[in-house]
Amino acid sequence: MSKKFRESHLIKILHGFSKQTLPLDVFLRNYFKSEKAIGSHDRKFLAETVYTMFRWLGLVDYLSVDHSWESRFEIFNKLDILKERLNPNIPAHISVSFPKSMYDFLISSLGKEKTDQFCLASNSQAPTTIRVNPLKISRDELYKKWQDTFEITKCLHSELGIIFKKRENFFGMSEFKEGLFEVQDEGSQLVSFLVDAKPGDQVLDFCSGSGGKTLGFAYKLESKGQIYLHDIRDFVLGEAKKRLKRAGIQNAQILKFSDTKKKKLKKTMDWVLVDAPCSGSGTLRRNPDMKWRFNPSSVNNLQQEQREIFAEGLSYLKPGGKIVYATCSILPQENEQQTEYFLSKFPLKLFQPPLQTFPSDGGMDGFYAAVFQLMN
Repeated sequence: MSKKFRESHLIKILHGFSKQTLPLDVFLRNYFKSEKAIGSHDRKFLAETVYTMFRWLGLVDYLSVDHSWESRFEIFNKLDILKERLNPNIPAHISVSFPKSMYDFLISSLGKEKTDQFCLASNSQAPTTIRVNPLKISRDELYKKWQDTFEITKCLHSELGIIFKKRENFFGMSEFKEGLFEVQDEGSQLVSFLVDAKPGDQVLDFCSGSGGKTLGFAYKLESKGQIYLHDIRDFVLGEAKKRLKRAGIQNAQILKFSDTKKKKLKKTMDWVLVDAPCSGSGTLRRNPDMKWRFNPSSVNNLQQEQREIFAEGLSYLKPGGKIVYATCSILPQENEQQTEYFLSKFPLKLFQPPLQTFPSDGGMDGFYAAVFQLMN
């Protein structure tokens, strides 16, 4: 694809995205499906350019004349980010390319120094990390198989993680189709591992989505016991079913929101995972469009929703059992404050110190997870 043709598609993507409400990753996926003439190298260029533009859109708009996508792209092409960031005349929130409302909210929650660290990390490209499926292969075996083909390193904190220096077409790889691995951030892997279930345990992934966290801990049960995946969205449970089959996990079943057998499961679970809906602030670099839609008042609404979901998830836990509350957020309103609330509201004790990861350039995303035990 010629430079002119690439830029034509880029402007078309930017205009199209601004006229609808889908998240950026979904919009791009749909666009590339409809434009089959765009090759893999060009898709990579277009995606990376669009993502980087949205990360630095605040700074681009500050320097742009008319805020048209054509003008923005022209400025972006000439942008010396480091030089402009150090310009003392540029307001602080613009120098890190964050909306003022979110920047001020972050400062009130995290302080100025940590806010600036977070904003800059959120404007970097997220690492590409996979988690090996130990039901089918060991990390050392898969690493050895790949080390002469890809630029890879082993994760420092996750014993199942491998980091790729470059993005690859994972879904087209035979190893993916065989269920040897899944794409998952290292921080997300660490959250999964907190569900330290034993063979024979009963486990409920209460907000399972498409099963990413379940896939991370299922091997611990050694195909004994039962895992239930529950979500209010049937379509993500359908995707979870496919992933479970690919991974070779046979002791798991789908539990739809309307399923009547949910009542029989009350107070029977050894483990419950509540991966709660949240602001997603810890994964902003993967979803840079989200920061331009951020509304501080939404955090209060999320707090209440998280408390209601946690209380419902807790009703399935048996006395002595453990419940994991997790978010992909760095906000204390969704993390530490919620932990304090749960401890004051329910007969729970912290089983271990909470896990908290913070986004860093080249490092894992931001996650929080607390393990509670229900007292007898």
